[in-house]
Amino acid sequence: MDTDLTVYSHELLKLIKAPLFNLGTLPVDFLWLAKTLLLLGVVIRVAKWNKQVLKRRILVGLVVNEGDRDIIANIASFIVATLGILFIMQAMGLKLENLAIVVGGLGVGIGFGLQGLTKSLVSGLVLLGERKLRVGDLIGFKNTEGFIQDISIRSTVLKTSRGSEVIIPNTLLTDNLIEKWRYQKLCGRVDIPLVVDQSSDLVLVTELLLRAACSESMVLTEPAPKVIFKEFGEVGLNFELWVWVDHIDQRTSIKSALNFSIEYQFRLHNIKMAYRQEEPWLTAHRPLDNVGPTPSRQSLALEPSTGTQISTLRDLLWAMRYFQDFDEIEIRKLIEMGSRKNLNNGELLVKQGEYYAVFCVLLEGGIDAIYENDKISQRMFSFQSGEFFGELPLLLNIPYPTSMRAIGEVSLFLVDAIKFKDLLDKYPKIREYVTDEMAKRQEYIQLCHQTLRSMDLLTDEQVSNPVAWLRDRLMKLWGNTVKNNR
Repeated sequence: MDTDLTVYSHELLKLIKAPLFNLGTLPVDFLWLAKTLLLLGVVIRVAKWNKQVLKRRILVGLVVNEGDRDIIANIASFIVATLGILFIMQAMGLKLENLAIVVGGLGVGIGFGLQGLTKSLVSGLVLLGERKLRVGDLIGFKNTEGFIQDISIRSTVLKTSRGSEVIIPNTLLTDNLIEKWRYQKLCGRVDIPLVVDQSSDLVLVTELLLRAACSESMVLTEPAPKVIFKEFGEVGLNFELWVWVDHIDQRTSIKSALNFSIEYQFRLHNIKMAYRQEEPWLTAHRPLDNVGPTPSRQSLALEPSTGTQISTLRDLLWAMRYFQDFDEIEIRKLIEMGSRKNLNNGELLVKQGEYYAVFCVLLEGGIDAIYENDKISQRMFSFQSGEFFGELPLLLNIPYPTSMRAIGEVSLFLVDAIKFKDLLDKYPKIREYVTDEMAKRQEYIQLCHQTLRSMDLLTDEQVSNPVAWLRDRLMKLWGNTVKNNR
């Protein structure tokens, strides 16, 4: 038995060491191939590790910007991999002259079969060497736009606004026209083309377009927006509105906001858009032709065939006394800031002790604030339609001191913390109203104060007077506005 095993092992070893072919004067067997592939794998792993360490640690510590970090790390990784491969070839007995003979013999095959890969590798070295493109740059390539996430030797990865990743061979980037916005500087121009009716007042059109541009917060005042009267077109007068923005990557949402504002201004002043008459489908989709006065807020409610009036979110927000001064564009922006939420009778919005960082406007129905502990479950107070709540836990960054339970069928409008801050910054009157209402809620202030005490977030001086403590906290958030209203 031992003899058979010895013979079998000897034959297997003989088979492994049997030459398969020659590389120049070097015989190649299975064992040589296995060792070489293993060492090549180690070299590749070391090159990748070297790239990550350089990119994320060493170069960060040297305060090298992100774009240069990626270039340096890629070139260093390529050099490490190349030197490692040459060292392995020498260590495994493959001399450079033998390698040259092999490459020469396979030159024709490489030329035809791997020319695309070779070209991509060369293009990658060109991109890394010229540094025309860097990680973080926003580029437009054919119908694709995105931020450069990685530049490797063979390909470049783009992160699009949809969240997907597009992998582009480097040859396409070096051989085609690329539109680029510099890393960390995304200022650019957004163009809004439009055609108005030939009977339009050109001065009024110019005024309304500039008014729409100035109403958008993302539009820069320097350079100032500009209206271009391009030409007398076949169907109307061709205009373009030029605006400059700091974030050209958000051009789609900026265009949308500008289109909303332009449509609103044109409708208010009865400026008509022009369309090609020979395209019959446009007749059914002409939103601005034969436009009369702006419809009243009451007429904007939806009336189904049953005759029951259904209030839209726009109508419900306009019914709130603190939003009554908003025009249609401001209401639209407000709607974009938040979301609507419906609750059934008895359903909990948030439990006591949970974080819920949203500002809540009660559109319809009511909300009970329920305080609970080991001994009792007591309704402390209620909020009715037209009121708001949630501003104190949101601003103080504390969990809710009570559970919030629906009374009947409830409809809420919710605004998250970031949008709520933007709302208060943009509309001081809303901020003043919220401040006044908060100061009136003595019981709620006491509960929030008690929550902060349990979290050891108050000093002894702040414990004695909750209302004074709240006023001081609001003054730190909003400056002298609170003081002037007292």
